[in-house]
Amino acid sequence: MKRVSFSVRYSGELAHPIHRRMMAGHPVSRMELLMWGPMVSVTTLSWFDADREATADVLEAVESVVSTRLVSGDGGTYAFVGQSEYELGGPVLDLVARSQVVFVPPVVFRDTGRVTFEAVGQSDRLGAFYDDLAGTVDADIEAVHDFSRWSSPTDVTDRQRAALEAAVEVGYYDVPRTGTVEDVAAQLDCAASTAGELLRRAESTVLTAFVASE
Repeated sequence: MKRVSFSVRYSGELAHPIHRRMMAGHPVSRMELLMWGPMVSVTTLSWFDADREATADVLEAVESVVSTRLVSGDGGTYAFVGQSEYELGGPVLDLVARSQVVFVPPVVFRDTGRVTFEAVGQSDRLGAFYDDLAGTVDADIEAVHDFSRWSSPTDVTDRQRAALEAAVEVGYYDVPRTGTVEDVAAQLDCAASTAGELLRRAESTVLTAFVASE
C-alpha cells in the first residue's frame, strides 16, 4: 500500500466556485477541506485563513449551499456547510467517482490556483488514477510513501520539524503560552497560515505515533 501526495491546477471551468473567487484576489487565500460527505447530499467541514466575514463572503460563490455554520478557530474560520451538490467540474467529479483509491484529508486549495491532496491505495490503482488525473488537469506527484495505519515520528518532514523547533523556541508550547503562530511564521519566514498547517501536521504525526505506542 502506498500514500501519494498530488498537486494539481484546475482550469477555470473545472475549478470549484470558491477556488475561483480565491484566485481572483479574495481575502481568503487558503482553504482546507477537512471532511466531506457523499456525492449526492454534501456536508463539508472546511477551514479558511480569514475571519468569519470574509469566509461568509467567499461562501456566497456556492449556489448549492443550503446551510452554513461558522466557528472562529486556529487563526481562521471553520465552516460547516450543507450543499445540495458538489460544484467541481463534471470531469473532475467523474474521475473521483470511478477512482479505486481512498482520499485522505485535508484537500488544500490556495489562491495561486494550486490544490494539494493525498490518496492511498495499491500501486497499480494509484498509477491508473494519476494517469486519469493527468489526462484531465495539470497534475504532478509530489511524494510517495509506504502507508501504515498510523504515523511515526520519522514521518515528520524537515519543514515540519523546523516548525516544531521554532514553536519551542518562541514559547508556543510554554505554559502559559508566550509565543504565537505568527511568531513561528516569522522564524520560518512564511505566512501564518503555512506555519499553522506545518504545526498541525507535525503534531498529528507525533501524537498519533505516541498514542499508538501505548
